[in-house]
Amino acid sequence: MNLDKQLIDKFVNVTSGAAASCYKHIGKGNKTIADKAATDSMRESLNKLDINGKVVIGEGELDEAPMLYIGEKLGTGNGPSIDIAVDPLEGTNFAANNLPGALSVMAIASKGNLFNAPETYMEKIAVGKDVPFDATDLDFPIEKNIKNIADSKNKNISEITVCLLDRSRHKKIIEKLKILNVKLKLITDGDISGALLVTNEKYKVDIFVGTGGGPEGVLTASALDAFGCKFQGRFIFKTDDDISRAKLMGIKDLGKKYELKEIIKGDSIFCATGITSGDLVRGVKIANGKFITETLITHKQSSINIVKKEVPIT
Repeated sequence: MNLDKQLIDKFVNVTSGAAASCYKHIGKGNKTIADKAATDSMRESLNKLDINGKVVIGEGELDEAPMLYIGEKLGTGNGPSIDIAVDPLEGTNFAANNLPGALSVMAIASKGNLFNAPETYMEKIAVGKDVPFDATDLDFPIEKNIKNIADSKNKNISEITVCLLDRSRHKKIIEKLKILNVKLKLITDGDISGALLVTNEKYKVDIFVGTGGGPEGVLTASALDAFGCKFQGRFIFKTDDDISRAKLMGIKDLGKKYELKEIIKGDSIFCATGITSGDLVRGVKIANGKFITETLITHKQSSINIVKKEVPIT
């Protein structure tokens, strides 16, 4: 079932409002307050919509309010039944420290079409549609993935750019990439925006790899699907609690490698509104007494575009 295009503007308003709510907290050094402002705004806006919504990708469990928690019901209860994935403030450190790339992010799909993922880590790989589907795989050694991408693009390996989070857990893969002499784009936070850099040649990123948040992986997959890109992910369950939550969500094969079409099915809408300016969109600014926001929208049935919104200052 295709989603009504009229929903796009409604959900852009939601992420735009959440981004605007962070404005006064940008650069103030308190990521918790900034995140709460975005979360409260997003919850309030969603609850006003005529939808029968359920959070399948959230920031926590039921007892971790005020975060938008997995299983939370949103909307008036009237209207379409939809699954919702949220990250009210992707890149909390970016917003707190006034660094580029903070976003307010949300994706929706018809009920049952968004993967219900636990809040745990996920191994990820993403490449653009200009790379043959079988050229890369989460199970390939990184050397093979890089060589195959270089061959498919008729580039030298030294011309390939790899984006990944700058984390100690990636030490070994970073060492291998340095031996290969590829170009590294190390990011400190925000792996949704990092993965989306494979969508367009202008960003000069050939592959995104590494381990990051599982919920962010599902949000990323929704956007990459509209761009025709490839994404694979595998959840990492380290504790008994992780395993118990996964089984309660219906995950039977804990080591399964998920293809994009298993994470997001059918039609979806993805919105990412800039809080601080980054590669994808500009951050919130004030002009003529209103907040001005910029949002990246993906929807397979519509043109992928950037939309500017005016949000009243209250």
